[in-house]
Amino acid sequence: MLRRLAVTVLAAVGLLASAQAAETASAAPAPTDYQRARYDAIHFKPAIDRATDAQCLACHAEVLRPSVRATSPAGLKAATAKAWYQQTSTYSGEQDTFHRRHLTTAFAKEVMALRCTTCHQGNDPRDENPWSSATSARAGGDFTLRKMVAPEKTCLKCHGQMNYTVMGLPEPWHRSREMFQNNCLLCHANIRTVRHQVNYLNAAAIEAAGAKSSDTCYGCHGGRAWYRTNYPYARHAWPGMDPAVPDWAKGRPTESELRFVSDLLAKP
Repeated sequence: MLRRLAVTVLAAVGLLASAQAAETASAAPAPTDYQRARYDAIHFKPAIDRATDAQCLACHAEVLRPSVRATSPAGLKAATAKAWYQQTSTYSGEQDTFHRRHLTTAFAKEVMALRCTTCHQGNDPRDENPWSSATSARAGGDFTLRKMVAPEKTCLKCHGQMNYTVMGLPEPWHRSREMFQNNCLLCHANIRTVRHQVNYLNAAAIEAAGAKSSDTCYGCHGGRAWYRTNYPYARHAWPGMDPAVPDWAKGRPTESELRFVSDLLAKP
């Protein structure tokens, strides 16, 4: 009797599970069109903070496809011309696209751990210019006209000018480096030793590469400057740091942005 009752209960549970599965399958979203996809929740807060590269690349896979022109519109062959980034000692190989140079090249994989959301914090189609909608989450300091990223908070980190006057250097690094044996760690072995502790960089690999060649350090600290300004890096306290804050450092952050020091980006 008990066995028959148990079989009946299990059968009922099985039928219920099957019904729930069928209901879930029927409720699953159908493939959507481009216009609806633009307004998908993944492009907005808070979903964008948890988005994985796989989710982003499901629609944007073209950004990682090799697509460099064999010949430029002016007729210059890529195989015989050198792009500016190919002339740096830390780059090797043929010309490559912007996103691939940041995500898939050997040097990028060695010293960086960039993800799609490191730079891209979503995209509201209404926000092609600041204050374009009353509900804009990026109105103000987090938005740059017709940009898909905020360059002053992302690109500038690695493509700003070296603030050599603050360091006490007589001239920019490319003219004064011989004075310091072309070795950044000659000073930085003991000064500002808490560095690169963010989730979009491989700190240990950077330190090892910097010990071999200061071109690794200079590359992101002035050597590939796109902008005339420098990035105000967070001034993390280091062992033996003078508690007195110099005038140039007053108002500077003492901690990196939370999303770059937490494990939020590291989890799918």
